[in-house]
Amino acid sequence: MALVFAAASAVFAAGLAAQESSRPQETAPVVSAPAASSQTRSARSAGTDAHRFWDQTNDWLFAGVAASRTLDYFSTLNMRRRGRQEILLTNDVVDNHAGFAAIEAAGTATSIGVSYLFHRYGHHKLERWTSVVHIGFTTGGAVRNYSLKTAHPAGSTPP
Repeated sequence: MALVFAAASAVFAAGLAAQESSRPQETAPVVSAPAASSQTRSARSAGTDAHRFWDQTNDWLFAGVAASRTLDYFSTLNMRRRGRQEILLTNDVVDNHAGFAAIEAAGTATSIGVSYLFHRYGHHKLERWTSVVHIGFTTGGAVRNYSLKTAHPAGSTPP
C-alpha cells in the first residue's frame, strides 16, 4: 500500500514539475558572485517559500507520522488479540511482531521519502500535506481498530 502511494506521488510530482517548466523563466542578472547553491536556485525558480528540508515544521510532522504509525501498530495488535481480522495485511504478517514493526517503520520512511521528493522539486505545500494526510489516515485507522467490538467465538453469548 505504501509503495503504491509512493509511486503515485512520484508520478504526480513529475507531472507537476513538467507543468511548471512551461512557465516563462525569469532572467536573473549576471553577477560575478560565487554560484548559488542548487537549493537556492531551485527555490528561486519555483517562486515559493523556500525552506530547509529538516526544518522545525517537518521535524514535528515526521514525528507525528512516526507517532501515528506507532499508534497504528499497537491498535492493530490489540485488535488481533481481541479476535478481529486485519483487512489491509494478512494476519500472519501482523502476528509476526518484528515483521509488522518493520512494515510500520518502512511506512514512516516512505512518507518522509515522498515528502523529500516534493521538497526537492519545489512542491513545498505537497511536501507538508503528505505528512498531514498520512497522520490523518493512520490515526483514523487506529481509532477504528480500537472502536471495533471484540469478536466472540461462535456459540458463545456476549456478556
